[in-house]
Amino acid sequence: MAVTLTTPNTILGALAPKGDTAKLATNLATIVLGTLLLAASAHTSVPVQPVPVTLQTFAVAVLAAAFGWRIAVATVALYIAEGLSGLPVFSTGGGLDYVLRPSFGFILGYLPMAYIIGRAADLGASGKVVRLFAAILIGDAVAFVFGFLWLLAVSGLILRQGGALPGWLNQNDLLTTAFNGAVKPFIIWDILKMAFAALTVTGAWTLLRRKA
Repeated sequence: MAVTLTTPNTILGALAPKGDTAKLATNLATIVLGTLLLAASAHTSVPVQPVPVTLQTFAVAVLAAAFGWRIAVATVALYIAEGLSGLPVFSTGGGLDYVLRPSFGFILGYLPMAYIIGRAADLGASGKVVRLFAAILIGDAVAFVFGFLWLLAVSGLILRQGGALPGWLNQNDLLTTAFNGAVKPFIIWDILKMAFAALTVTGAWTLLRRKA
C-alpha cells in the first residue's frame, strides 16, 4: 500500500503491477496523466457566467473513485500547482492571478472532494453504486462550499479595497446574488455528472471483477 498509494479496493489498486518499481512508476504516471485529464475537462465547458460549467467535477470524481484518495489528492495538488505556475490548465488559462478569481475556490475544493471520494473508494465503495454516489455527492457539496466561501471572501476583499464587483454580484445582497450566480445554476448539472461518475466507476469495477 505504501508503494502503490492505493488499495486493492480501487481499480488502480486491482490493476497495479506486482513489482515495487513498476508500482511506483505506475503511480507517478497516473498522477501526471490525471492532471492532463483535469486540464482537458476544464476546457470542455458550457460558457455560463460567472463560473463556466465544465467536466472537472466529473473528472475529479472518477479519478478519486477509481484510484483512491492518495493518488487523487496528489493529482489535484499537482494540477493546481501547474495552473498557478502559469500553465493554461484552468478553464481560462493559468497564473497566480487566478487566486482572486471567482472560480478559484471551486478549484481548491477539488482537494477535499478528492479525499472524501477517494477515501470511500479505498474503503470499498467502488463496486457499490449507491454508496459511491453518496460519497461523490458529499465530496461535490464540499467543493461547492469551498467555492462559495472563497467567492464571498474575495468579494469582501474587493469591496474593502474600494474596487467594483462583477455586474452579477450585488454588494447590498452579496450572499443571495453569489448563491444564485455561482451555485444554484450548477446544482442539477452536478447531480447528473456525479450520477454518471458513480455509474462509470462501478460499471468498470464490475467488468474488472468479472474478468478476474
